[in-house]
Amino acid sequence: MEFSSHYKGLEQDIKDLVISTFTDSEGSDEGELIGELVLNLLSDTAPDDIQVFLARAGDELVGAAVFTRLTYPDDPRVVFLLSPMAVATRWQGKAVGQRLLTHALDSLREGGVDVAITYGDPAFYGKVGFKPLSQSIARPPLPLSQPEGWIGQSLTKEPLAALSGTSICVAALNDPSFW
Repeated sequence: MEFSSHYKGLEQDIKDLVISTFTDSEGSDEGELIGELVLNLLSDTAPDDIQVFLARAGDELVGAAVFTRLTYPDDPRVVFLLSPMAVATRWQGKAVGQRLLTHALDSLREGGVDVAITYGDPAFYGKVGFKPLSQSIARPPLPLSQPEGWIGQSLTKEPLAALSGTSICVAALNDPSFW
């Protein structure tokens, strides 16, 4: 398994992986919705506001984790939001996602990111250190349809203290259908 953060020129491959994975797990409408989201994130987000981590097995793209800046204007900490993440269906259950996320979180930590947040399955993401967040600790940018999926972790040696103020996500995620 090889990990990289080089995604330029691979946007369509990443979109195809996301569509396939989300279609298999959530249905074709969700697959198309999240596929368009990832393409918009990859093409429209400022380079300083996005970090993409890929997993490959030989020439095959088997996993992708997209992190974008989540800005808390009243807080000096650097926060990134994981959304979306996909592991090819036939590679699920083989620790690809955990290994990819461990690599990604280490890279973010080394790059000076203070906090990682996601909106997903607490059981899965808990395997790599994500814990439930109350909205008083980290306000989401839009109302959550499933607040139990709002999870995060400190990437520093300090425990996660409340983030000050409201949050602003990148433009592609600023849509209630994703929350």
